[in-house]
Amino acid sequence: MNSWNEGITNAVSYIEENLDKELNIEDIAAKAYVSSFHFQRIFSVLCGFTVGEYIRCRRLTIAAQELASGEEKVIDIALKYGYDSPDSFARAFARFHGVPPSAAKQKGIRLNAFAPLKIKLTLEGGTMLEYKIVEKAQFTVMGRSRMFNSDTSYEEIPKFWTEHMQSEESKVVCGMYGICLDGDGKNFEYLIADNYLPRSEVPEGYVTKVIPAGTWAVFPCRGALPKALQDVNTKIWSEWLPSCKSYKLAGNYNVEMYTPPCENPDDTYSEIWVPVEKI
Repeated sequence: MNSWNEGITNAVSYIEENLDKELNIEDIAAKAYVSSFHFQRIFSVLCGFTVGEYIRCRRLTIAAQELASGEEKVIDIALKYGYDSPDSFARAFARFHGVPPSAAKQKGIRLNAFAPLKIKLTLEGGTMLEYKIVEKAQFTVMGRSRMFNSDTSYEEIPKFWTEHMQSEESKVVCGMYGICLDGDGKNFEYLIADNYLPRSEVPEGYVTKVIPAGTWAVFPCRGALPKALQDVNTKIWSEWLPSCKSYKLAGNYNVEMYTPPCENPDDTYSEIWVPVEKI
């Protein structure tokens, strides 16, 4: 992998240069030398918002500046920055700026601005992140599957878990794994799953997936969920991977492994498995 900092910077520059054109997540991720599946997770952890949110905020910032110049029509700006109609643009503009697009032309009107990203990865703290590199054989899981959008997955996946664990479905699959599988770049498949017993019947509404054999970086997480898992996940993308010289990201999937609930939530043990390969 090329320089982590260089890759992310290239991706942001590509976005900035093409705000008035159609932006494809695969093309953006290619500038960072990683798959779209991994890029979206890395970007969200490093920046605190999704790629889609960044693009939307930057477009609305530039749109307001162009409207304020008084030379562009609202309908032309709406189409230029990817909105299907002036109405959809007006709604997005009002949510972001607090005023309708027509008001942007008024002198002295207050508008919001979302500055371009300048990413600097720095070494901080000297904290330890425990991990091990392991070889795992191919294994098959069975579970409930649902597609998620990368822009809203952080809010929607916990709801999926709550829905599952409060239903009778939790007696069929207890939730040993949470598995992300790449979909079409922007959307991905998420499974709440257990190990599949060969030749067992697959209930209606459930699916099986084969997880390939390979090398995994396994990161232990100790403590109450979801905080313990989220804290380790942040360190993986922001600290471990940027400084790792021996391995690079491999397959477009990753696994969360959960153990049965503890009486004391602080004693909970879980793991994050990230597929890697030797550089």
